Amino acid sequence: MADNYLENRYDAVFGKPSKKVILKPAGKSIDVLLRRNRSYRGYKKEQIITESQLKKIVEVNTCVPSARNQQVLRFKLVTRDTGAEHVLKHIVLGGALPELHLPLEGTEPEAFIVVCSIVPETRMVSIDMGISVQSMLLKATEMGLNGIIIGAFDKEAVKQALHLPYDPSLIVAIGKGNETIQCVPIHWQESHNYYRQNNVHYVPKVIIDDLIL
Repeated sequence: MADNYLENRYDAVFGKPSKKVILKPAGKSIDVLLRRNRSYRGYKKEQIITESQLKKIVEVNTCVPSARNQQVLRFKLVTRDTGAEHVLKHIVLGGALPELHLPLEGTEPEAFIVVCSIVPETRMVSIDMGISVQSMLLKATEMGLNGIIIGAFDKEAVKQALHLPYDPSLIVAIGKGNETIQCVPIHWQESHNYYRQNNVHYVPKVIIDDLIL
């Protein structure tokens, strides 16, 4: 078959386009969002997060993948006006830096998305949670906000404080970050612990050549 046969036949039938159309990506690329999507443990108090902003972030769950399409996750939106202080006192941030007692006073997050499951947690539910919280943080990053996934918290205390009908599994804090965070390339054998120097939060990340088998 001659070179470009199908292309030439298409042009003969439908007409050759007058000029080449180049599609440009809309908004920020996934690479940019991933680099900006860091775990913030300090936030700007002057940035008020509204319930409508949290709802927009949670809305990604209407189109993200779900294992077996079960869609069993439910979300409690908590702002400064709807009980954020009850969540804040039951979470732990910066477990690898206990001497800093994070978050520092005056930089506490004041908006949260509490993630629950309407069924007992299984491997499939855990898969959904991973997809969900990462997608929500990418959406927050696209909106110019920041956040962190919190797994260290008093589940029973948060459940009672917010009158939740289901056990909370994860909490996502949302706000405008007030920290400088930088990724540091490492080999897989090196320490993975994050650390701080000169007010910069460093996060070790294993290089691509060590990730590929």
